[in-house]
Amino acid sequence: MPRSPSWIQRILAMPNDSPAKIVGVAVLLCLACSIVVSAAAIGLRPLQEANRLLEKRRNILQVAGLMRPGADIDELFEQIEPRIVDLRSGSFSDAVDPVAYDQRTAARDPAASAPLTPEEDIASIRRKAHFATVYLVKDEQGVVNTVIVPVHGYGLWSTLYGYLAVKPDGREVVGLQFYEHAETPGLGGEVDNPKWRGLWPGQQLFDDSGELRIEVVKGAAATGDAAIHQVDGLAGATLTSRGVSNLVRFWAGENGFGPFLKNLQQELAEHG
Repeated sequence: MPRSPSWIQRILAMPNDSPAKIVGVAVLLCLACSIVVSAAAIGLRPLQEANRLLEKRRNILQVAGLMRPGADIDELFEQIEPRIVDLRSGSFSDAVDPVAYDQRTAARDPAASAPLTPEEDIASIRRKAHFATVYLVKDEQGVVNTVIVPVHGYGLWSTLYGYLAVKPDGREVVGLQFYEHAETPGLGGEVDNPKWRGLWPGQQLFDDSGELRIEVVKGAAATGDAAIHQVDGLAGATLTSRGVSNLVRFWAGENGFGPFLKNLQQELAEHG
């Protein structure tokens, strides 16, 4: 007894101008394409994750001033130790894995973050995660010489995500670099300009009395004693400049990494 044709064969046997055949072929093509795309996405996921990790490490090395053309990123990163900081206490914690932890996701989770009051939220981030991954740069003797903390805050059009690198004293800036934002190219987008980024190293977050003084000013920074606490504003991008100033001040202050930086300074002074 001959086998009856499959539904696919029945569709293909229809006239080419048959509405049923047109719809059937379209469905088959969509199904085939979805299978190919899904398989490609699953197959490429490990490579995508590896590339994301590599780019993250590149940004961390750059803000610390350690990136060199042609250098092996993984090899350079061996001198950097990721650690988890509990932002509620300003101390190190082993509660989560510093490599796998996603602070951005945690900040959206009410169980893993806390809301900020309008007075606290000068960076316009709404919620602050309980934990954050920081990066300790060590010399050949294992002594910490740079601390890198993640920062983010709202500019004109977008939330800017980046890293702030400081000396272990918690005062002197080593570098500031953003890896994600949607600010206006040529205006607020100049946060990526190496010339503007070059204004940050050597600036002081705090004055001698411990008061937070760093700010991005409108126009050119002042001269004299105030100059070490000011960075030139971005031309034509007042709101982005203000947003950068606010996010740096937030994360360097008491509601951000300020308590951690103070604790770290004391710990390094006691134990080296």
